[in-house]
Amino acid sequence: MNFRLNSFSNLIKRVMTMSYRPSIQNVSIAGSNEKEGLYEFAVKLADGTQCRVFYHRFPEWRLTNINRLQKTPCPVCRKDYICNCMEGFAEEFHSQLVGDQWIEKLLAE
Repeated sequence: MNFRLNSFSNLIKRVMTMSYRPSIQNVSIAGSNEKEGLYEFAVKLADGTQCRVFYHRFPEWRLTNINRLQKTPCPVCRKDYICNCMEGFAEEFHSQLVGDQWIEKLLAE
């Protein structure tokens, strides 16, 4: 019985992860070390979720970590404490931040 519950909860989590798509609404610089090429961005998503996204600039822009801020429950797993769900969307975050030129706009200011 316990095995079935674990399998069922894993299935639910996979379905929820598949249906969630982060959409970046706003980005601001939270911190930087320009000499080392390290940047921290505060990202607000369309659903109200807030994250910190960490980048390394050299030799090219590379996303190194994502942390969800604990202001609202996680939109994927609905936990209101630390989870790693946003790390599964690192490629989507990177493609939106670079593709929509959020980083270039912020650094030009």
